[in-house]
Amino acid sequence: MGVHLPLTKTMIAVTFVVGLLPVAGNLLSNGIIVVVSLSVSLTVAVMSLVFLMVIHKLEYFLNAHIVGTQIHARAWELLLAMLVMEAVFGLVGVIAAPIYYAYLKDELVRQGVV
Repeated sequence: MGVHLPLTKTMIAVTFVVGLLPVAGNLLSNGIIVVVSLSVSLTVAVMSLVFLMVIHKLEYFLNAHIVGTQIHARAWELLLAMLVMEAVFGLVGVIAAPIYYAYLKDELVRQGVV
């Protein structure tokens, strides 16, 4: 978009290292990007935040597609399982959903139900 942020190389290095931490690293790296963008203007910070949110939501679909191919499930099935498991068990449910869904689907296929 033609906007040059200050300390770009430092920001990339720090967000890479912090991004290796599960969950908290994602929040910290996004926070760093938004704060650096805020040093340019509020509009740039809002645009950065919206971009990061869109990218992370698209990442859900991409991950569901990749994992879905491995466990012979469609992306929407896996996303639905993740939604249900999150509603029931919280964050742990999101992480465990693909495993339990693959097991349940395999058992149902083996018994001829699906």
